[in-house]
Amino acid sequence: MHILSAASALPGPPVDNAALARRFGMDALWEQWVAAFIGTDARHLALDLESGKVTTTLADLAADAGARALAAAGVTAGEVDAVVLGTATPDRLMPATVNVVADRLGIDQVRTFQLQSGCSGAVQALDVARQLLLAGETRTVLVLGGDVIARFYDVTRDLTRAAPAELVNYVLFGDAAGAAVVSADARPGSARVRALFTRLVGLGREPGAVLEWFGPADRDDDRPAATEDYKAIEKHVPEMTEEVLLELLRTVGWTDRDVDLVLPPQLSGRMTRLITDRLALPAAREVSVVGHAGNCGNAIVFLQLERALAALSPGERAIGVSIESSKWIKAGFALEGAAA
Repeated sequence: MHILSAASALPGPPVDNAALARRFGMDALWEQWVAAFIGTDARHLALDLESGKVTTTLADLAADAGARALAAAGVTAGEVDAVVLGTATPDRLMPATVNVVADRLGIDQVRTFQLQSGCSGAVQALDVARQLLLAGETRTVLVLGGDVIARFYDVTRDLTRAAPAELVNYVLFGDAAGAAVVSADARPGSARVRALFTRLVGLGREPGAVLEWFGPADRDDDRPAATEDYKAIEKHVPEMTEEVLLELLRTVGWTDRDVDLVLPPQLSGRMTRLITDRLALPAAREVSVVGHAGNCGNAIVFLQLERALAALSPGERAIGVSIESSKWIKAGFALEGAAA
């Protein structure tokens, strides 16, 4: 599989920590806590903070990113053989958001798949595309990933009374979508996927993150819509990232000195720094977006790929890692820049 292009879409202007503090009545100490403990400066939100009204849907963002990726690859809607979307936050249970996006892009008479997953859904979507290409009947796939997590926010919530597992979500996450065009055929400037895998490793582990889905029968339930076990994530994600790196290096026969770009997990700015330091890749340039985009779930990998493809010279090598903490999935890929 070859990645021909990648593109992203972010809703509205960036929302910094000061803006969040003003909206939720938090003090300067809270801002300092966010800077020190989370390390993320800003994020983009698909809702109006004052009214709480959603301003941008996942389909809006994914269609925008998909159109940009197709244009960058020089691929028309009629040349797309399949569309795959990874998301934890589809706009509706039905119709599937992937089909709404395909319709907006003028794509029809093709296979479509929507994967319900946390952050690693982006790599799972790439994996599905890879299997379609290997089967030989498909030549070009549009792969999408994204989340609109802000729709789970309660802007009237008194965060001074919120438990840490709920409070952390208001500063960790941002909204975005991304896309990549992948093909069985290489082109100048593309990147060859040398290895890619996803693996569930959650047997017996409690979920590290939960997003509830409420219907008419339980909409008044007092469960919080989103919770995060940050301590469990802080413990397991760095270990799992290192495991993914070592497995990928063994698979492709590279050493740690052969890696030119590293795309680490993007839970928060602080966590990304800790992980990158732990990996200790001596020659690798880091590709991170979490500082200004927040953790935008299934969009993250595509935001990173967009920057990596622009920076990856012919013959250079990249490693990407994504960890899904809701029920614990390890995922990663190895790329090599194609000849100019």
